[in-house]
This record gives sequence, structure tokens and C-alpha cells, in this order.
Amino acid sequence: MVANFSWLNRGIVEVFPQPIDTDNESESLEKRLATTNRPLRVKLGIDPTGADIHLGHSIPVRKLRAFQDAGHTAVLIIGDFTARIGDPTGKSEVRRQLTEPEVKQNAQTYLDQVRPILDFDTPGRLEVRYNSEWLSGLNLGKIIELLATMTVGQMLAKEGFAERYKKENPIFLHEFLYPLMQGYDSVAVEADVELGGTDQKFNIAVGRDLQRHFGQKPQFGVLLPILIGTDGVQKMSKSLGNYVGLSEHPGQKYQKLQGVPDNLLTQYFELLTDLPLDELPENPRDRQMLLAWEVVRQYHGEQAANEAKEAAKSGGKEGAVPEFSLTEVNQFPVKLAYLLNVSGLCKSTGEGKRKIQEGGVRLDGDRITDVDATFEQGSDLHGKVLQVGKNKFVRLVP
Repeated sequence: MVANFSWLNRGIVEVFPQPIDTDNESESLEKRLATTNRPLRVKLGIDPTGADIHLGHSIPVRKLRAFQDAGHTAVLIIGDFTARIGDPTGKSEVRRQLTEPEVKQNAQTYLDQVRPILDFDTPGRLEVRYNSEWLSGLNLGKIIELLATMTVGQMLAKEGFAERYKKENPIFLHEFLYPLMQGYDSVAVEADVELGGTDQKFNIAVGRDLQRHFGQKPQFGVLLPILIGTDGVQKMSKSLGNYVGLSEHPGQKYQKLQGVPDNLLTQYFELLTDLPLDELPENPRDRQMLLAWEVVRQYHGEQAANEAKEAAKSGGKEGAVPEFSLTEVNQFPVKLAYLLNVSGLCKSTGEGKRKIQEGGVRLDGDRITDVDATFEQGSDLHGKVLQVGKNKFVRLVP
């Protein structure tokens, strides 16, 4: 396979186990990669607990693509079963359990958003698997077997559980099943490597333990950093408003990225691009514009990147998004389906309703699926981007 491992080491925080850490194991991941006579199976699990992915989520997906380019098999697991439990990692309270239709719809949007990153076309380079395939059929005997591989003490060592226990916040028994089920995914697909953020080390280690329990060779874990958001302070999060969504308009992406704080530019280049870090412009402003252009190019193409750059140069604060004045709406409250029609995004109110039902309508990146969605006053919409499909956008202005 590949002898130069710069692609592997770029941006990673930790590969485990290392030979020095293990008992009776002397093999490193680099040695496995150099000596294997078959493509390794590299697992990345994504729980579709929401409809959208931001650039922080793209980091392990990009590493998965690097393994593909090195000749290995990417195994992308859509956690349609585990999403209905919800990963308790880092949570101070139990997650809301999702319904099967919610998970199914989210899963499709996830695949659409990672398509520009992964190689979906080369035979043998990608498997997309849904973990309901094996988890929904587990009988009580198998579940008891899984539970018997860990103690309550080990579970309480997991990030979040110990703190919740200390504060006497409820921990429900089904939450203990999550790391075991995610770990069992590694058994089901016979993973050689699992990718994840630094907050996933516990879950990946459980996968190693379960593989050993079921007579498989334990996987290696590759941990990647959690991306700091565009505010330069907290991790990228939609709820904090410091995110760049993969489904956002190229102009919005460009505008947000050209404002990334200077101290984060190197990390953004390292984690979100393949550009050589020793060849970046010295001037921080030039770096910002190059970062914005390169990321937009990856997801939307060179022409869209150039258009977003020119729009930003000409003073378009939010990039090349056409505007629609809400003064053209006869009166409020107004239904979303009517707004789609009068703004020109749909040919009729009926088409607007269909697009909403199909999940093709977003407001500032948030998918809206309620055909009766209504807005009480224009001020609720000022400055927001209304989107239909991938290519139709308007910014709603007074």
C-alpha cells in the first residue's frame, strides 16, 4: 500500500493503541498500512440526529476520503438505530429519542451533504451501511452478552456519566447501551480502523473490547480534533451560531470563512483543505480569502468560488444572494408556501407546499417540513435566507 503517511498524520490528535501502550501487541497502524495485503476496512459512524452537517462534522469524513485515496475501503455507517437512542457523550441530560421517520429523513440529507467529499463512484472504495441491519435483530440473549462485557464502574468513567451521577442527574439504562451498540458496529463490519472526534475515544475503545470478545483483531482508533467555531472561542455549533453549514449558499460560506480569526487559520487549513501548510500566504487577510475560496470550491466548484469572491469584493455583505423585499407580501401573518410563490422560488403556492413536504425548503439553513408554517410578522424574517433545493436562494429584506 502507501509508504508515505503524511496524509494519515495530517490533523490527527491521536492514533491508538501505540506499541508502547499495549500488552503483547507490537503493531502500529503505520506498520499495518505498510504490510497489509488487502484494503483495510475504515469505519466512520454518523448518527443522523439532525438534518444538517457543518464543517466541524466534515473533518472525519475528509480523513475517511484520505483512506479511500490510499486504496482502502471506507465503511460509512449511518446510525439509523443508534440515533434513536442518541449519543450521551458530553450531555448533561438524556437526549430526546427520535422517531424512525425523522432518522430516515435526516440520513438522506447527511448522504447528500457528504457526497462532495467521499468517492462514491470507484468500485470497492465505499460501503454505506445502516446499523439497524444488525442492531434491530439482536435478541435479549445477545444484548445480555453485550452488557456482560462491561461493568457499571466502567460506564461511569465515560465522559458525562460521572458528572451526571455526581450531580444526581438521571442516567437512564438505555443510555448505557449506546457505546455497546456503537462498539458492536465495529464487530458487524469487521473494522480495522475507526475514525472519530476526540470525544469518541471511549466508544471506539469499547469497539476494540467487543471485537476482542468476539474473536476479531481489535481495530485502531484515529482521533481528530473538535473544530473551534468562527467566533474563535467555542466549538463549532449551530446552536451557538458560529458554524459554517455544508448546505449553505456559497456566498454565505465565503463570507463566514473570510472572517475566521487569524489564530485559527492554520488549523482550518490543516483540517478542511489539502493545501500545503508551508506554502500559505504570509498575510493573514490573504490567508482568509484563500481559505474561503478553497472551501467553497470543494463543495460548489471553481466558478461558484470565483463568484462568491467577486461578490464579497464588490461589497456584498453576505455574498451573491439575491434579495426579496417583504414589502411585496400583501399582509402578515403569511404562510411559508405563499412566500415561496411570491418570492419567485416556486411557481405556485401548491408547488411550494410540495417542496415543503419533500423536505426541500430551508430558512437560514434550517429545514422546514410543516406545510402550514406561518410567520406572524416581517421582522421575524429580516435578513434570513430562504432556500428551495440546492440552487434557489433569496435573502428576505425589509
